[in-house]
Parts: sequence; structure tokens; C-alpha cells
Amino acid sequence: MSPHDQQGVEQPAQRRPWSPVRRLVAAGTAAMALTAGLATPLAPKTQTAEAAPADKVLTVAVAQSVDSLSPFLAVRLVSTSLLRLTYEYLTDYAPEDARPIPGLATSWKPSTDKLTWTYTIRSGTKWSDGQQVTAEDAAWTFNKLMTDEAAATANGSFVTNFRKVSAPSPTKLVIELKKPQATMAALDVPIVPKHIWEKVKDYSKFNNDKNFPVVGDGPFILADYKADSYVRLRANKNFWRGAPKFDELVFKYYKDQDAAVAALRKGEVSFVAGSPSLTPAQAASLEGEKNIRVNDAPGRRFYALAVNPGARSKNGQKFGDGDPSLLDERVRHALFSAVDRKTIVDKVFQGHAVQGQGYIPPRFSSYFWKPAAGQELAYDPAKAARLLDQAGYRTDSAGKRLGKDGKPLTYRVLCHATDPNDKAVGQYLKEWWGKLGIGMTLDCLDNVTDPWLAGKYDLAFDGWSVNPDPDYVLSIHTCGALPATPKDTGATDNFICDKGFDGLYAKQLAEYDPARRAALVKQAESRLYDLGYMNVMAYPNAVEAYRTDRIKSIETMPKAAGNIYGQDGYWSWWSAVPAQSGSSGGQSSTGVIVGVAAGVLVLAGAGFFLARRRRTTADDRE
Repeated sequence: MSPHDQQGVEQPAQRRPWSPVRRLVAAGTAAMALTAGLATPLAPKTQTAEAAPADKVLTVAVAQSVDSLSPFLAVRLVSTSLLRLTYEYLTDYAPEDARPIPGLATSWKPSTDKLTWTYTIRSGTKWSDGQQVTAEDAAWTFNKLMTDEAAATANGSFVTNFRKVSAPSPTKLVIELKKPQATMAALDVPIVPKHIWEKVKDYSKFNNDKNFPVVGDGPFILADYKADSYVRLRANKNFWRGAPKFDELVFKYYKDQDAAVAALRKGEVSFVAGSPSLTPAQAASLEGEKNIRVNDAPGRRFYALAVNPGARSKNGQKFGDGDPSLLDERVRHALFSAVDRKTIVDKVFQGHAVQGQGYIPPRFSSYFWKPAAGQELAYDPAKAARLLDQAGYRTDSAGKRLGKDGKPLTYRVLCHATDPNDKAVGQYLKEWWGKLGIGMTLDCLDNVTDPWLAGKYDLAFDGWSVNPDPDYVLSIHTCGALPATPKDTGATDNFICDKGFDGLYAKQLAEYDPARRAALVKQAESRLYDLGYMNVMAYPNAVEAYRTDRIKSIETMPKAAGNIYGQDGYWSWWSAVPAQSGSSGGQSSTGVIVGVAAGVLVLAGAGFFLARRRRTTADDRE
């Protein structure tokens, strides 16, 4: 989930383009200010540069605004995608099949007991300000996540099992674990320059958006930003894999997706990602247009309805105002048994999606799970009515379902004001639940973060971009992801805390055997499904479009049939070739692997599994 990738949560992630709750920072970013004394030391002097030629500028229209440019806070898909472009991770995902390949680390290996992992850090790599990238930067990044609660906001789940992290030499990073962890080749954590970030006083308030250019070591350098408007990046000519072909990359925010599509037609932008995808009508209108290509491929996201399980914090305090009837599993199952997934796929997504089942999309076949025949919450309005009757929520003479307080049941459903799918599905829910005697109000807001974090909702549209390794999107439903107190923000998606699920999550994390781990992940998905707090309605396709008179070639992930925007890496924008370029093509995924594959240490026995897995940003992560 990325992570997460959220949808404008995250994830996704990715963490999805949004996973409302993990947008933990969004609620406060509008008022963020730099901590005193940070303005000068956190960035070099502003560098001025001549504007890049128009044909060397790639402009991407996005339907999600940035929540934060801090690697310690960002959770939305657009933000984590930007950070993937500006900071290297220890390992990357191969664009063809998402296996782990060298990133900042050229190799990695575990000790015999799998409790100590040693990474060889790439030598000769420099930060954009000219200073050397070393293992100390990585050690400092992980230690900051381990010791600073604010810094752990977005990626703290990766280090909860870390005992100690050290850098014995500039090219040697050592991570000691409390117990085995199967995701050590899937640590989706941006490594930051210690000499820059150690000057930050308060990580909860520093948004990394005031001084440019921002020091990084990825294929692009953050050069400029205007909130709710654009982010401008310039190519890192010294990037170790080779410089991007486009000199500049601009992410331009459009609140109105139709306006973004119109901008693509007029040539004002070169690529449209959607929110997170184009609608069927928008995609159809672009098919056959001169110089425009539509990419429609299986996605890495799920589209779901989340139930407020009773917001609570780790210290046991309850908060929010979720309807108490939803604490009854029979009520939750009744609501989901009244949802016709086929209609949602056929009528709302118009075939550009697959019916939802388990928590992990079918794109990740090793972890894809389907409920058994007797377990499935299939569309069955009669069964839904019986479950409500059994739970004691009967109808009055007017056919209205009454709560235990004698008042008609009416649920508030949070939706994104900018997402047409939320609105369309919401109307179907109102109709389907209305036949059960249940009322519904659709609360479509520009800002779903505040009520979500406060637990002031009954149900909400949810979705994450899932990574090749599912650990992150599973972790956001553990008790450990809850906020410390009601005033804090945790990594939780929607406040789920179930000891049975937690036990399965812990087991899969410690399991190195791929088959046994996959089985445990599926058991965790089964448990999550039975709880009824998450109803995955669909797995949307990645539907996006770009101008072929601006972009000659660009890498999808996976290469055979995959997405361009929101990848588990930076391959699309790094590989993109301008249409006017004299080059015959971009640096293909094959070229990505050449010269670095030899640096991967193939692990023997159980350890080999780790060379086969990576998780999303979130995708994340939103």
C-alpha cells in the first residue's frame, strides 16, 4: 500500500492515493511552519538555472494534492511518488517483475540466525550538494525512526522489530533484529542526508517545502513547490543509474479531473493520471484522439468501504462518534451482503475493474485470496435483512430500521468530493441499504482527513496502492498502528485492533519460507474479511493517458501490462524519452538491471525468499 500508496488516502500505497487516516499529516500541514533556525541550514543557497526547453519538460496532471514533502511524514501516493524520485532506498523493485534489485545498497545478506543483516552501501554516490552518501546516512535515518515518534509517523512500522542499526564503515550498514523479519529486502524507507536532516528540531512540524533545491540523491531534485498547485523537479545529471532524458518534471494539481483531461487535449500537460484513474467516460473520449495514447492495465489498488470499528488509541481511550450498531458483526455483514459488486464493476467502472474479494489485488498472485463459498459475503439482500433482524434491528410500520435507541438507523459515509466513483457508488449504496430500511447520508468533502482522524464517521470510502510485499498494508490494521492518545496520529487506516489478526500478522512477518508466508498472509486476509470492517468492492484498472507527441516512450510496471503513474519505483519518469529526442529509446528495464544484477547477493536456503519480495509505496502508501 506502496506504503501508501493512499488514494488521497494514501496508500499507494500506496498508501493509496488515498487512505484518509494515514494522511496523518494533512490535517496539520496547512498551518505548518518551519521551526526556528531551520530556514538556512536545511538547504543550500537557492540556485537559479535557465528554464529547460519546452520539449524537455514533462508535465504530469495529478488529482491529488501533496500532504507533505518530508520523507518522515508523507503518506499520500503523489507525495511518496515524489519522494521516490528524490531519495534512494536501500533496494529497488525491478520494473519487469518487482524482484528486489540494488538501490543505495549493492548487496545484502543475513547472518545464520537471520537476526543480523549486513548491507553494502554503494560507494561514489553523492548528494546533490556534493557531499558523499554513506552508510551513516542510512543508519541515522533508521535510528531517527526508532527514537523519534514524530519522525516515525509515516514509516515507523518498518523499524519496530529493529534492535540496533549501525554503520561500521562508510560502505557497511548493519541492522540487528529482535526476531526474524521477512521484509529486509523490502524496506521502503527513503534514506536522507544526515548532515541536512539532523538540523531539524521538530519532525512533526517540518514539511520540507520552504527551501529549494532540496538535497537528495535520486534521479530528480526537488526544485520548487506551491501548495495545491505544482511541484517542479529537475533532472539529477549525476544520478548513478544515468540522468533522466527530460530536464524537468512538473506535477501539476487539478482539483477538477475533467479540466486535467482538457489540458491534455490542448497540450498543456503531457500526462494525466486521474484520481487515481481516469473515468471510463474520460478514457473513452480520449481513445482515437490524435497524439494521445490511453494506458489501461491491471492495477495495484483496491477500492473499499471501511467501517468505523470504534475509534480508540493505544492507551485505551475511545473517541469519535461512530454508530454503535456497527460494533455488531452481523450488522457489518448485513451491509456488505447488500452491496452488489458486479453492478459496481459494470456500471460505475464500466468494466475497467475486477470484482473485489480479498485485501490483496489479483495482480499479486502469490498473496491473492478468495473467500470460500460459505464464507463469501455475496450479494444477498434477503440474507442481509435476516442478519439485521437477528441483531435486533427491526423495521417499524414505515419500513425503517430502528436502532437500540428507537431512532431510525442512518449512516454517514465519508467520500472524496473530487472522486466521481465515490459519488456514483454512494448513490447505489443509498438505494441498496434503503431497501433494508437503513438511511444514508453521503458526506463528500474536500478534506476527509479531519473527520477520519477524529473518528467522526460511520463508514468511508477507502483504498490503497498495494506493494509486491503486503506487509505494510497489513500492518495498518494492527493494534500497534493505533495512535498513542486521541490527540496523536497513528499509522492506522481505520482503527481496527484485533488480537487474532495481530497474531497472524506477526507470524507472516517472521516467516522466511515463501509458501508458508503466503499461506499466513491469506489467513490474515481471511480474518480481516470475517471481521467485516473492510469491504473490498473492486480492484480498479490503472487507466491513464499521455501525449505521444511529447513522450516518445515510457516504462510501465510491470513491463508487459502495468501502470505508469504510482509505480513501485521511479522507472516511468526516469525512463521517459522526449518525442523530439534524437535517442532511439529510453533506458529500458533491461538496461536497469545490466551492471547491477551481479551486485545482488543471491541468498541460499530460506534467505532466497527475500530476494523475491518487495512492498509498495505505498505505494503507499497512499
